[in-house]
Amino acid sequence: MEPQSLAFRTRARRAIADPVIATAMQRLETGWQLGRARAAAALPEFDALRDAAVAIKNHALSHLDLYLEAFERRFAERGGVIHWARDAAEARAIALSICREAGAKTVTKSKSMVAEEIGLNPFLEASGLQVVETDLGEYVIQLAGEVPSHLVGPAVHMTRERIAELFAKAHGGPPKQESAALVAEARQVLRRRYLEADVGITGANFLIAETGSIVTVTNEGNAELTQGLPRIHLAITGIEKVVPTVEDAFTLLRLLARSATGQEFAGYTTFLTGPKRPEERDGPQAMHLILLDNGRSSMLGGAMREMLRCIRCGACMNHCPVYLATGGHAYGWVYVGPMGSVLTPQFVGIDKAWTLPNASTFCGRCEEVCPVRIPLPKLMRHWREEAHRRGLAPPTARAGLGLWGFLARRPRLYRLATRAAAALLGALGRRRGRFGRLPLAAGWTGSRDFPAPEGQTFAAQWRARRGGRP
Repeated sequence: MEPQSLAFRTRARRAIADPVIATAMQRLETGWQLGRARAAAALPEFDALRDAAVAIKNHALSHLDLYLEAFERRFAERGGVIHWARDAAEARAIALSICREAGAKTVTKSKSMVAEEIGLNPFLEASGLQVVETDLGEYVIQLAGEVPSHLVGPAVHMTRERIAELFAKAHGGPPKQESAALVAEARQVLRRRYLEADVGITGANFLIAETGSIVTVTNEGNAELTQGLPRIHLAITGIEKVVPTVEDAFTLLRLLARSATGQEFAGYTTFLTGPKRPEERDGPQAMHLILLDNGRSSMLGGAMREMLRCIRCGACMNHCPVYLATGGHAYGWVYVGPMGSVLTPQFVGIDKAWTLPNASTFCGRCEEVCPVRIPLPKLMRHWREEAHRRGLAPPTARAGLGLWGFLARRPRLYRLATRAAAALLGALGRRRGRFGRLPLAAGWTGSRDFPAPEGQTFAAQWRARRGGRP
């Protein structure tokens, strides 16, 4: 997928004006956002688990080479084959060679953001393979010719009516009106695809060095059918997914579903440890794993190291006011929301994505709900500084920052200017208490009102409440 992140402003305006997207984003607020709050409140040790998860991920990243080597040994002992891929092109080539060696014509695929990252589907299809997504949301957007708009709910932006139209066009027959009927229709179509597939491709939520196991997490059981029915199972994931022990994996799993959808656990959590043994009746005859770097090793020693803790739960976007106003497609690449605003500049280059770190109010909600406490505002601030250093922002934005910097270095002048602005805005907004439009703040007022200040700066109010003391 060619990055289109530089068009964020245009795409965001279009999304904000779309009532379908607005309705879909409201469902996230009343669904997964509230679900996460209930799940956290119901688990007294939730914050302690977050601290433990940070320690586990930091430890694994500090000894990544050792744990990857340990995982490779255990995985090979159990009959698996590991392929190391330095970049997206190498990963795609390896996947194609495995499919060709298997004589594959049809490939089923469970949801994988790494596969999206490397553009695996269009590459395999251009090479003559039929690729069928088996996650219901991914299947819907495949029929629509779109990309995921959310990590967990790829088709969260879709209406039932739109999905019915897509199914009727792809499968024939009149559009079905009930959700249950649409799910049954998809199940009937995909069941045949599972049986026809020669290779099944999945992602991996975690890799366990202790046992050489791959962990997959779904709510539909499609990963189990994708890896269990075809002759060949191919998993693909990033090198940062390895954790030391099974206990570590369960600590992270206790946080994953709660943070993502508010569930205690996902419907299906599967530990895959090698291909089918001679005494076993089901499972793949061969298991391959592509471990992708694609810039991750360079993150280990850089400013983005903490981003490697991410467990892809989507909590940051479920709570982000910008994502909830624009949806995922406005971000213009695979990763969206606050985590995408950090990862996209890393993977495609800040020159192709400098707009994304600016797509944040820095309210801090993303960091507040992140199960592994990634300081997302700090990382986005780093990219803002880098974009400014390279002169990527437009002249008006640079001039505005220059003016602010001039005032900030002169405290008396700064206080005078802010007092005058607060007094003026307070007087103008006193009647309604808010502004529907405001010069130089169209990016904010385009999707929400701007609260009118009380007529005093924060510093003045603070001193007044403390009896004149600073």
